[in-house]
Amino acid sequence: MKEIMNKAEEHLLHTYNRFPVVFDRGEGVYLYDTNGKKYLDFASGIGVMALGYGNKKYTDALKSQIDKVTHISNLYYSKPLADAAEKITKLSGMDRVFFTNSGAEGIEGAIKSARKYAYEKKGGHDHEIIAMIHSFHGRTMGALAVTGNEGYREPFLPLIGGIKFATFNDLDSVKAQITPKTCAIITETLQGEGGIYPATDEFMKGLRALCDEKDILLIIDEVQCGMGRTGYPYAWQEYGIKPDIMITAKGLGGGVPVGAFLMTEKVAEMSLKAGDHGTTYGGNPFVCAAVNAVLDIFEEEKIIDNVKTVGAYLEEQLDKLSSETASIVTRRGKGLMQGLVVTCPPKDIINKALEKGLVVISAGSDVIRMLPPLVITKENVDEMIGILRECF
Repeated sequence: MKEIMNKAEEHLLHTYNRFPVVFDRGEGVYLYDTNGKKYLDFASGIGVMALGYGNKKYTDALKSQIDKVTHISNLYYSKPLADAAEKITKLSGMDRVFFTNSGAEGIEGAIKSARKYAYEKKGGHDHEIIAMIHSFHGRTMGALAVTGNEGYREPFLPLIGGIKFATFNDLDSVKAQITPKTCAIITETLQGEGGIYPATDEFMKGLRALCDEKDILLIIDEVQCGMGRTGYPYAWQEYGIKPDIMITAKGLGGGVPVGAFLMTEKVAEMSLKAGDHGTTYGGNPFVCAAVNAVLDIFEEEKIIDNVKTVGAYLEEQLDKLSSETASIVTRRGKGLMQGLVVTCPPKDIINKALEKGLVVISAGSDVIRMLPPLVITKENVDEMIGILRECF
C-alpha cells in the first residue's frame, strides 16, 4: 500500500490531500483496501456511487455496451442516448437535456444557456447572474465564477464578469441584487460543500415567484443533492416548484463520469442552437448505458422509497448521537445527505473513523458529511453510529 501511495505522490499533481488508504474493490456498501481491510462507505465517492458497488444489473449493462460500441461522437445518434434522454426528462419533468462529462460542465452549459437566452430576448452582452454566498458549483472558470467562496475564486481572477452574490435563504438579499440586467439566479437546493444547508420552503418558492415576476431564469444545481438523495428524484420537487434550467451529475451514472443540464422548452427555443455548444465525449453510448441502468434500477428496486425510510432513521439516530455528544453542535441535512456540525476539527474524527473502518468526509470547516450509497439499510446506519460514537 505504501509503495502505491509513494508512486502516486511522485507522479500526480498535488491538488488533493489524500487519506492514507489504497482502495482496491467494493461490494455492496463496503470498500476493501489492498490489504483486505473492510470499510463501511458513508461517502460513496462524494455521492456518486448511488447503487453501491457490484450491482449486477448495472455492471452487466456496462459489459454489454462495451461489447457493442463505447463512443461514436455526437455527430450520430445512438439508442442508449435516445433512451437516456427520454428517461431523465421524464424523471425530472424537464423538456430538453444535454449530457456532459461532469457536474462542472453542466454548470458551464447552464450559464451559457442563460446568457444566450438573455441575448436572444434582450440583445446586448451585459447580462448579470445572481449566485449564493457559500455555494459551490465546480472548479472550471465559469463554475468558479458563481461559487460563493472567495478562497476558491481569488487565485484565478479575473473570472467571467457579471456575477453578483446574495445570501442563501434570504430572499430580501436576492431582491437587493436584482437590476434590469439580471438574467438568471443560480442556487443549490441543499448547499453541500458550503456546510449542508437546506433551502427553506419560503426561499425556494420566493425565488420562483421572483423569477416569474421579473422574467429571470431560475437555475438549480442538483449535482450533489439530486438523484434521489433527499428522498425525491430531485430535491427541488419537494418545494412544488420547477426550475428553468437544472444541473445533475454524481449519482446519475452510478460511477461512470456523466452529468447533464436540462431545461424547459421555453428556454430551449430561445437559447442554445446548433453550433453554440458541444462535447466530444458527452452522452456517448457507454455513459448513457450507465444512465439507463441507474434509472431502471431506481424504479425497479424502489431506491427513493428506501432513501425516505432509511433517511428518516439516519436523521433520528444522528439526532440521538448529537444529544449525547458534547462536541456535536447540531445535525443538518435531508435524507441521505447529512452533516454533523462539530466543535472539534472534523479531520480528527474522519481519520479515527477511517482507522476503525468507516468512510466519512467533511463539508465546510466544521461539518462531518455523510453521503452513503442510496441502498444502505438501517443495520448499516447502526454500524456507522456505533463507530462514530467510539470516535467521538
